[in-house]
Amino acid sequence: MGLKDDLSGVNSSTKFMVQFVVASILVIPGNIRLTSMYGVLGIYELPVVMGSALSVVAIIMIINAFNLIDGIDGLAGISGILSNLAFAGLFFYIHQYEVAIVSLILVGSILGFLRYNLTPAKIFMGDTGSLFIGLISAVMAIRFIELTKFNTLGVPQISAGPALAVAILIVPVFDTIRIFFVRILNGISPFTADRNHIHHRILRLGYTHFQTTIILSVFNLVCIGLALLLGYLGNFTLITIIFIISIVFNWGLTFMLRSKERETVALRNLFI
Repeated sequence: MGLKDDLSGVNSSTKFMVQFVVASILVIPGNIRLTSMYGVLGIYELPVVMGSALSVVAIIMIINAFNLIDGIDGLAGISGILSNLAFAGLFFYIHQYEVAIVSLILVGSILGFLRYNLTPAKIFMGDTGSLFIGLISAVMAIRFIELTKFNTLGVPQISAGPALAVAILIVPVFDTIRIFFVRILNGISPFTADRNHIHHRILRLGYTHFQTTIILSVFNLVCIGLALLLGYLGNFTLITIIFIISIVFNWGLTFMLRSKERETVALRNLFI
């Protein structure tokens, strides 16, 4: 479907229908689904139907999140590398070598492509690449969350697996949630294309494509580091902290953009 979209275009309803079918195949016969909320919002075990529905939504959201951040040279590729390197390292840590290898194969594939996609880009991944990276990353996230649920004798344990998965995917996921929320507040369709993504906002500050990619990659690594250090806080608290940090980061960008446009640094730029 991604290849078809790159060659001749696919309307959004067809795109979502195909994503729904693919996600449903993974979740139902593939049994790649969330079985618990791990204490987030006070919810633990999920009924099969609810867990399956949540998993389908999560897979579709992550797929589209990677598609939406593929707006500047190298960003989707480096985000895919960071995410899957993190998942691979964690899978090796908990002795899940077969799943780790899947993540490493994707990392190697993106690295080969990235040589031609960094500024100035000679080729672009398009939907063919970004949707595929999103799909594999979504599967790795769900597998990681579920594998950290069980205590296996002799295997290192990881605290707050779901929060760590959120930290690993925070850049594309937060940008997607933010952009949808802003579009709905402005009374337009959340699927309307614009140049208000977080990477576009950083570009407007005067940074290059490569510098923007590095800034977002460093932010991603900081979130992963915090999730590893603060795992003892629990999933709900840690996910809340990660999203608050993301909101503050975006608020900081807003302040800098307003200050640049108004050619003055003032406290009111934080709010108006």
